[in-house]
Amino acid sequence: MNAPDTHQWIESNQQALSEEIAWLRGLLENAASGSAATVEGPEIKAFALDFVAEHFQLSNFERSIILLCAGMELHSDISRLCSKVQGDHADYPTFGLALSVLPEEHWSAISPESPLRHWQLIQLHDTGRLTMARLTLDERILHFLLGVDSLDQRVAGLVQPLPQSNSLPPSQQQQVERLISLWRDSSKPPVVHIQGNDAVAGRDVAAHASALVGMQALQMWAPDIPVAADERSLLACLLAREHVLSRSTLVIDATDSRPAHLSTFMELLDCPLLLLGERPRALRRHCAVIEVDTPTTEEQCHLWESALKRLETDDEGEADVLPLTGQFNFSSAAIASTVETLQVELNLGMPLDKALWQTCRQQSRGGLDHLALRITPHADWEDLILPKGHKAMLRDISRQVRYRTTVYETWGFAGKSERGLGISALFAGESGTGKTMAAEVLAGDLNLDLYRIDLSSVVNKYIGETEKNLERLFCAAESSGAILLFDEADALFGKRSDVKDSHDRYANIELAYLLQRMESYRGLSILTSNIKSALDAAFMRRIRFVVQFPFPDLEQRSAIWQHIFPDQLPRAELNIEQLARLNVTGGNIRNIAMNAAFLAADQGRPLCMADLAHAARMEYAKLEKPLNESELRTWI
Repeated sequence: MNAPDTHQWIESNQQALSEEIAWLRGLLENAASGSAATVEGPEIKAFALDFVAEHFQLSNFERSIILLCAGMELHSDISRLCSKVQGDHADYPTFGLALSVLPEEHWSAISPESPLRHWQLIQLHDTGRLTMARLTLDERILHFLLGVDSLDQRVAGLVQPLPQSNSLPPSQQQQVERLISLWRDSSKPPVVHIQGNDAVAGRDVAAHASALVGMQALQMWAPDIPVAADERSLLACLLAREHVLSRSTLVIDATDSRPAHLSTFMELLDCPLLLLGERPRALRRHCAVIEVDTPTTEEQCHLWESALKRLETDDEGEADVLPLTGQFNFSSAAIASTVETLQVELNLGMPLDKALWQTCRQQSRGGLDHLALRITPHADWEDLILPKGHKAMLRDISRQVRYRTTVYETWGFAGKSERGLGISALFAGESGTGKTMAAEVLAGDLNLDLYRIDLSSVVNKYIGETEKNLERLFCAAESSGAILLFDEADALFGKRSDVKDSHDRYANIELAYLLQRMESYRGLSILTSNIKSALDAAFMRRIRFVVQFPFPDLEQRSAIWQHIFPDQLPRAELNIEQLARLNVTGGNIRNIAMNAAFLAADQGRPLCMADLAHAARMEYAKLEKPLNESELRTWI
């Protein structure tokens, strides 16, 4: 109803409530004087009081008790009449007074299971004698009777209204309609478990569905559920009461925490209930599931185009949004937030396409930065010294990541099957042969973030924990499509046929789970291993690219030495041919060059072969490898 209608309703309701209290006053005056005269009830009854009586299933006597307690709060003479009827010791309503004055009396109205006490409509004080206990009206109920719609203060600090987004894409609007059907087709609405990869949209779906059936969605966080059983029971009652009084649904957000008592709390709640996060296994209530995922590729394109039209930019061209949707799996809210941030970058003079891509990368980092180490790429294709065939395979990887949207979406391969769409690679080879550098080169070439994950820190000795750690990581990476580099993958590798005990069996389960997530991940995921032979054939079939990084030969070592020194490094004439005879990997070469630079800096002179000889001895000693000293003497 509009504002004038609301004002008129409140005035009419309060007028009717005053007439009902006048009727109550007549009953009390007759009781005080000992008169048996009949007092006629009002022709029009208070709308709000009737609502409370109907929805909480109150008898006429229980309804009159509510009226008696309200009269005590609203009219000062009710206190005087209570004292006159009961004696000077009780100038307030009691159950004994209600039994003696109000019609259709019954003792069960004050039992703990009665609606009055179950729904916390009234409170009893000083219960030494039940009939003489002081009765007071709950503050929330008093406000409601007067037409003031405000949340119970015991609830208001724990819940917050969910705001509605302006609109939802069609795929999410379908879930709104399904949710409404679940509510309408059930005599007792089930718990609705909102799953999917878009938690923000899950809340939007709950808010939209609630609004369409005339309700307000309220959200509370699972960690705020009381631990004490009596407090938990009271909160469940008050929330269910709010559902009746304020026409509300309840959304419990358990995405970050799942208290042990979540299931018992949910079973106590008698209201439309939605759950975000993991479902408690012990929940006995009927539970329906709806999936709310990020908008489809086509929907994201429309959202990007619509949002970008509102930008203030001097760039006359339009940004190509298709590569964005292929790389970044953004929700409606994330797209809106990104474009808002993008305006700041454009104001600084950055070109639209570059600013848009960079802003998307920054916006999608949030959850992943806490779970993995982001590596800033510095190497390019020229720095990567590998045989031509190996470089060609790496360029194939880059090509598939760059054009996967065209092949999967535009050309329809994703419609044929959802399996195996993730681009996965295994980089095998000795330490220092360039595996991490190759990942850096790919990240720089594709202009993507690179995250290094040490699998030895992800693997957990407790059953099931490794899978949870991996799932948390992949979910955080999903929106960005970042390159994931799983280093030290040997922590999970092994011949799956060699199952000697239960630990081996669970290690195989963990490996299978990692492969499954790599296959479904929308970005590029890379495993590194020092020993390719540790992998069995079944494992290898699930990896799209396998790149064996060889130990560098003389020619490759010479090329590495030529590229290893920064241009600004002061150096004397260096004999690259002699340096290349050192039988070490590119990683060792980098260590030798850097350690030699520190020696030269300490001496205050340009880098020379003597510094490199000293650094080579240090590196060989670390590797526990023999070094031809007679050859080193020719360097000086």
